[in-house]
Amino acid sequence: MLKSAFELNSRRVFIILRFRKAQTIAFILLLAVGQAFAQDDSAEKTGDATATPSPTPELTGTQLEGTRVAEASVLVYSQFTGRVRMNQIRKTTVEYGTIELTDAEGKKTKATYEKRMLRGDSLDKTKIRIDQSFPDARYSLVYDGEKIFGVFGTTVFDPRADAKASFSHSIWHGLDALLRYYENGSKINFEKDEKIMGVDYRIITSLDKQGRKTTFYISKKSYRVMMLEYEEAGVKYRRKFYDYNYAQNTLVPYRTVLWANGKRVEEKRTSTVTFGQEVGEEYFDFS
Repeated sequence: MLKSAFELNSRRVFIILRFRKAQTIAFILLLAVGQAFAQDDSAEKTGDATATPSPTPELTGTQLEGTRVAEASVLVYSQFTGRVRMNQIRKTTVEYGTIELTDAEGKKTKATYEKRMLRGDSLDKTKIRIDQSFPDARYSLVYDGEKIFGVFGTTVFDPRADAKASFSHSIWHGLDALLRYYENGSKINFEKDEKIMGVDYRIITSLDKQGRKTTFYISKKSYRVMMLEYEEAGVKYRRKFYDYNYAQNTLVPYRTVLWANGKRVEEKRTSTVTFGQEVGEEYFDFS
């Protein structure tokens, strides 16, 4: 597969042979990502599962480099099949797992969750529902492609501000802010290369149309997102990703930990995730 990616780009890039061993993976990824800049958007319209829409050709400097890094990550998360194929695989998502929440006093609360997603053309059109079962209550949080609301039994309610904000952050400041940046119309910018705790990172930012900014720390060795940061309402958040594995040929972190102003507030462990199962509109429609 790597050889195929190499051959596809042999006419489009100059091959530089003097790379250190630690840079080999990055070199191959950037070589493969060259096809993203040469393909036309019509490839997606015609259903070519291996094609990747081309980023805006006017990009230069840090935006161009940031987009290259983002495209390399898309290739890694799609196991080198491209975003169109990943969108097809992830048309629907059904996920089960556990969440541990820690409040300001340090009290921990555990819950099980069920998450369902119906993928839209962009992230803001994607429908998402999370059913959470706590020791003393069970309720759902829903984003129906327009608004966020809660469901308790058959009653629709307006969630508490903190619960709504947490759910909103998980949507707009998650991995899909990077993996779906093209569909979302977000701007990607390369910030810097930095070594932290012995790990070499390529650091890029995503700025969506609503002005929401997310900073991604991407491993220079694997091009996986190892952590992300964002700030909302004066609070600085950091989410780290662990236990990566492939689910139906796409890369998924099975454990994440979230910090707010340096304090650990959430740990999520995914037990199973399945793509392509039927997820009907009834899961999101409570009108």
